[in-house]
Amino acid sequence: GVIETAHKAKSCISQAMRYAIATGRAERDPCPDLRGALPPAQVKHMAAFIDPVKVGELLRAIDDYSGTHVVCCALKLAPLFFCRPGELRHAEWSDIDLDAGEWTYTASKTKTPHLVPLAKQAVVLLRDLHRLTGHGQYVFPGNRSHDRPMSNMAINRALQAMGYDTKAEITGHGFRAMARTMLAERLGEDEKHIEHQLAHKVPDSLGTAYNRTKFLDQRRLMMQTWADYLDKLKAGAEVIFINQAA
Repeated sequence: GVIETAHKAKSCISQAMRYAIATGRAERDPCPDLRGALPPAQVKHMAAFIDPVKVGELLRAIDDYSGTHVVCCALKLAPLFFCRPGELRHAEWSDIDLDAGEWTYTASKTKTPHLVPLAKQAVVLLRDLHRLTGHGQYVFPGNRSHDRPMSNMAINRALQAMGYDTKAEITGHGFRAMARTMLAERLGEDEKHIEHQLAHKVPDSLGTAYNRTKFLDQRRLMMQTWADYLDKLKAGAEVIFINQAA
């Protein structure tokens, strides 16, 4: 019944068989013969809040969380960056330019350089954290060893400690879906700018290798607008819907 794992296993076997054919170790790849034998994998959407009231409650809960300073900062920065959880926990100080307000790293999915313009709120949090972990490699080092990044379960465990169901309500990965949905539906941001900021592959005449600087000015403004919007939600400000504005 573990359909997704079965598809991954089939893909790995096929990859190995293609290599075997190329190196004279095998004559054919039998995996295509299984076409239709496995049910399609179910697409699972990560739990995420997209209601402004719920997001405001979450941000206030994060502010009140009493975990370690590193995990607290990671929780506060996750919605501001909305990068993949693995990219967040592997963030390195050498990739962050606080003066320029930029974080540059290689996106884990596209394997291309990716740039995150840092909102003013993010820079303030990072400068504070730098006093604690800036002497090491990782922005968010592990609790037991500063030579390793924090655990891949640290964010979800913190959310669970705050009383959230990470299967049905919010996960570390859910901050991406939250930003993706609300930037488009609540703030009216251009979907091309959002997709580039999410480090998704966006078809363009120059190719994905140029995504590092594509729409950089627009994305820088968008990231600041997003951070300011989150501050308003956290403060419990009245939410005005774009399509209702006169």
